[in-house]
Amino acid sequence: MSTIQDIFIPDLGGDTDVDLIDIMVAVGDTVEVEDGLITLETEKASMDVPTTHSGVIKEILVEVGSKVNSGDLIARIELQDGAN
Repeated sequence: MSTIQDIFIPDLGGDTDVDLIDIMVAVGDTVEVEDGLITLETEKASMDVPTTHSGVIKEILVEVGSKVNSGDLIARIELQDGAN
């Protein structure tokens, strides 16, 4: 039985409407914990947002050029057997 896990934008330290400048994965890609998913750019810095789970990317719910905020849904991942 597979489990689908939602991946969210982490706490951005008060920054809002942050620019999403790159998506580093595609639907069907297998990722490991800490692999980069997206790159965000604030007025102060660029940051990669890593995945919090190992598995296969099933859906990407953001697009390059969009504005995102803490807690926004990035993607859905099908967890690998034994992953958490």
